[in-house]
Amino acid sequence: MTVADTIREKLTRAFSPAVLEIIDESHLHAGHVGARTEGESHFRVHMTSAAFDGVSRIERQRQVHKVLADELAGPIHALALKIDSA
Repeated sequence: MTVADTIREKLTRAFSPAVLEIIDESHLHAGHVGARTEGESHFRVHMTSAAFDGVSRIERQRQVHKVLADELAGPIHALALKIDSA
């Protein structure tokens, strides 16, 4: 399973998003510190979910980081988030 697949699976299970877009931007960072030679280290996620209704932007990010803690401690070097309520 790819890192992107793992992100998709975990976020879908945790938040049941109406919109979930995961973009691997690792190729833009090739050769930079933190970039893995095999890629899958830099991601951009756009997600819309009713689970975030009434939740502040900072708390939304905290919730996503908690769900992806293992990946953020390992293969993910950078994660850009755009999280909206439904």
